[in-house]
Amino acid sequence: MPTNFTVVPVEDGQPSSPDSDVQSPEGEDEEKPGLYSGEETPGEDSPFITTGDHEGSCDGKNMALFEEEMDSTPMVSALLNKLANYTNLTQGVIDHEKAESEDGVKKGPQMGTFIGVYLPCMQNILGVILFLRLTWIVGTAGILGSFAIVFMCCVCTLLTAISMSAIATNGVVPAGGSYYMISRALGPEFGGAVGLCLYLGTTFAGSMYILGTIEILLMYIVPDGALFVDKANEPVAQLNNMRVYGTCCLALMALMVFVGVKYVNKLALVFLSCVILSIMAIYAGVIRSAISPPDFQICLLGNRTLKNHDFEKCLKTEVINNSTVTTQLWEQFCNGSSIDADCDPYFALNNVTETKAIPGLLSGVISENLWGTYVPYDTVLEKNLSVAEVPESEKEKLKNVKDMPYVFNDITTYFTLMVGIFFPSVTGILAGSNRSGDLRDAQRSIPIGTILAIVTTSIIYLSCVVVFGACVEGVVLRDKFGFSVKRTPVIGILAWPSPWVLVIGSFFSCCGAGLQSLTSAPRLLQAIAHDGLVPFLQVSTSLKLSDYLLSRRIASLLYVFPSFLSFPLFFLMCYLFVNLACAVQTLLRTPNWRPRFKFYHWTLSFLGMSLCLSLMFVSSWWYALFGMLFAGCVYKYIEYRGAEKEWGDGIRGLSLNAAQYALIKLEEAPPHTKNWRPQLLVLLSLDSDLMVKHPRLLSLTSQLKAGKGLTIVCSVLQGIYMNRGADFLKLFSMAAEKTKGFCHAVVCSNLRDGFSNLIQSAGLGGMKHNTVLMAWPCNWRQAEDSSSWKNFIETVRETTSAHQALLVAKNIDSFPCNTERLTEGTIDVWWIVHDGGLLMLLPFLLRQHKVWKKCKMRIFTVAHLDDNSIQMKKDLYMFIYQLRLDAEVEVVEMHASDISAFTYEKTLVMEQRSQLLRQMQLSKTEREREVKIILHRCSIMENVHLISLLSFYKYLHLCFLFHQAHMFHGKNTKSHTGSPSSDHVHMTWTKEKFISERNRHREASQGVRDIFNMKPNQSNVRRMHTAVKLNEVVVNKSQGAHLVLLNMPGPPKNKGGDENYMEFLEVLMEGLDRVLLVRGGGREVITIYS
Repeated sequence: MPTNFTVVPVEDGQPSSPDSDVQSPEGEDEEKPGLYSGEETPGEDSPFITTGDHEGSCDGKNMALFEEEMDSTPMVSALLNKLANYTNLTQGVIDHEKAESEDGVKKGPQMGTFIGVYLPCMQNILGVILFLRLTWIVGTAGILGSFAIVFMCCVCTLLTAISMSAIATNGVVPAGGSYYMISRALGPEFGGAVGLCLYLGTTFAGSMYILGTIEILLMYIVPDGALFVDKANEPVAQLNNMRVYGTCCLALMALMVFVGVKYVNKLALVFLSCVILSIMAIYAGVIRSAISPPDFQICLLGNRTLKNHDFEKCLKTEVINNSTVTTQLWEQFCNGSSIDADCDPYFALNNVTETKAIPGLLSGVISENLWGTYVPYDTVLEKNLSVAEVPESEKEKLKNVKDMPYVFNDITTYFTLMVGIFFPSVTGILAGSNRSGDLRDAQRSIPIGTILAIVTTSIIYLSCVVVFGACVEGVVLRDKFGFSVKRTPVIGILAWPSPWVLVIGSFFSCCGAGLQSLTSAPRLLQAIAHDGLVPFLQVSTSLKLSDYLLSRRIASLLYVFPSFLSFPLFFLMCYLFVNLACAVQTLLRTPNWRPRFKFYHWTLSFLGMSLCLSLMFVSSWWYALFGMLFAGCVYKYIEYRGAEKEWGDGIRGLSLNAAQYALIKLEEAPPHTKNWRPQLLVLLSLDSDLMVKHPRLLSLTSQLKAGKGLTIVCSVLQGIYMNRGADFLKLFSMAAEKTKGFCHAVVCSNLRDGFSNLIQSAGLGGMKHNTVLMAWPCNWRQAEDSSSWKNFIETVRETTSAHQALLVAKNIDSFPCNTERLTEGTIDVWWIVHDGGLLMLLPFLLRQHKVWKKCKMRIFTVAHLDDNSIQMKKDLYMFIYQLRLDAEVEVVEMHASDISAFTYEKTLVMEQRSQLLRQMQLSKTEREREVKIILHRCSIMENVHLISLLSFYKYLHLCFLFHQAHMFHGKNTKSHTGSPSSDHVHMTWTKEKFISERNRHREASQGVRDIFNMKPNQSNVRRMHTAVKLNEVVVNKSQGAHLVLLNMPGPPKNKGGDENYMEFLEVLMEGLDRVLLVRGGGREVITIYS
């Protein structure tokens, strides 16, 4: 239902009051120029806004609430005038019209429905096929077959016009026509592919019209103007004449189009008048044939049609002065003019008869022409009559039929060929939409004018099929070039008052249609280049001579290779995508799909699309495949090399709907083990320039994508979102590493919370990540801030709680990039514990990539004292065989042994370091006091007795810790250098404060003494023993491997042992180059079943 708008006037300035009745005196404004000129700043009580940026858009206190946003959100009062007076310029010809117009000013679009849409469509639809080939189609396919062909083609174009009308009325359509509508509805890839197909179709259509022009010129107007004459091989000579004259005519038309486009537009009305006069002459001739049929006779020898342009009388002999003499026809079938000459047996046995070429509308010939007559190539056109057969004894005397003046069929005829030949006659339905920039109201004119033109031309074509079959003799209809009627077009002998009316009218009609095609083709090419879809067309962003020359050269291909006459497939592809665009937009029900044309439905669009596809394959299935292959290649080229455009097209909306449907279906149940694949969440760290610290992590991600899973590359920016929103544009260059996936970043006050939010909320529905990939925190011992390794451990805990797998890459910068090719080596898997089989799956995925393709897979497992290592190896081999993995298996025996002194001392040093770091996590004042105490205790290390108690390794490690404490003390004191007594702690002492500080001093001293007197925890000693022994075995077997995959032990439940956990992992990976720690998500990811 219509929407009512109400405009409410708002009084500007101060509200009226009894105190404001005093009028300003005349000239007061001149006395206060600063009020309006801005020479002085008005006070806060001034009712005027003098800011220049908002002048004209917000000029009163009533809108002052919105004055700060006027740059991005203009006032409706200022916007409505621009929207209502929107005009679109004609694309392509603006340069010509500006240069050719006298005043150089482009006039606004003024054409209405009749002049702008209806008449151009009529001129392009009614053309060369109607005048030169429709009678032949009717004679060959019959009235019923021809009616079916015409009806099918007209329905196809009508359904396409309905879809096009819906698209054209869904908003303002700038100049560009059907290409613009398809590209904006289906996206740049489809738009570019269909645009090039439409360009080729339009160019070849111009060639077809020019061929029709030359045929009319050489066959009917100037038959003696042929340059090549060869009666023995007449079709070849005729084709050569077409090539020569067609090339000259094409060059002349191309020059005319390039020199003056406006002259071509002015001649369009003349050409259209010729079309209308010719059609009126045809209908006038039909009416005349019902009253008095024209006296056109055809000559038949038996039932064979003869060419009557080489003889005057259809007689064998005639009586002149009471003597029988032979005629010109006798000489063509006999060896001489003598009455006793040897003649062709068929000529001697059959009589020569004459019959009317136009029996008339009421003659009843319609019953003879109902059914089709399909004949092979080089067959004589025969009428369905009884004739005398040549005896077998006389057949050897028959002369060569090719030497006789018979009318032959120049091509093998069949139904699908008739469809392909007729369809170009209805391809002018886009003429109106192509002029959208010149129309006064395109949304109203395009639907009405196009559909009305299709209905009118459909009635004309269907009626012509019936009247041709009802008025013209069948053999005459099948005479394509009119040889049987003295080289007159068959439709011309029906026209009234003279055949020359139709000959001249059809000649100028073909000329006009060819000029229109050569005019629109370069504009279409320029429109495609202007959008920047095809890179090699960037030189054609404005109409230049090269555009016309390119169109001319492509059009000339039709003369060199006549098989390109199957060009209608390009138009059919265009119509197919018009219907597809309407159907997709209708089914998607996007909020922006609100066409004013209401008489459409998606079923009609699908019917039109199916009909277009059927006609493509019916006309010529091999050309249909070629056209689809060509469009597919252009589509992939634009997708790979073309400019990225976002036009809100329907294909993107269709993808969104499909993605939504798939996500909803994925929510119904978790994926089966056979469908499990790593959906990666890659946690990246950024430097101060927002560059990725470890780009090889993206390389490893792409190498793992053989599973074709989801990839989300994310990172965290520290700060406030409103302050760092612009930094998002600088993040992540995934294309450099050929990683396909999604980028995601969050701004958070600290990295810990940011990564936690990403692990919890990244992904959508069933497309959530199930695996987290991150880098091992290198140099975590030397880091001044402990947040790096603490964040790492918390990430491990969160992935475990979320039942997600975790991959940790050590020395990630040494991993191969995507361009490297690893030589023969191994990927070693150390299967210590079973946590879902992810360790087995990852090497298989890596080996699918070309980087790791030549690497072999080895699987190691550990056997203990009570295990049967031989049976374990057999079982492992069988398990790997059932998993269909190509890998070598080996069982490593690791017997129990006593804990070495090295392990004991290493554990002790680890715990001392942890204790020292915990004691340093104090306040600033307490930290300074503890550092002084620790530095004082450093002198103890010089004691020989302590060195005898501690190993040399422990001594060096503790010295390193004290060095860190000293550096930390220096860093803290450096910030106080501005004070003359920065080495001392300044405090305000009270009695209570003195007692508190003395107790803290005693506790700190006791804590330092505990470091040197502590004993290691036995549980930590056992863990360290396992890490040391396992590291020895792994280094012994896999030190030369390209990659080592290890089970990652879980973090301790007690957070007090986090530092020890990092030490255990460091010892476990010591001495290995590339390590990938793997921790399963708690579910099976690989199965032996199919």
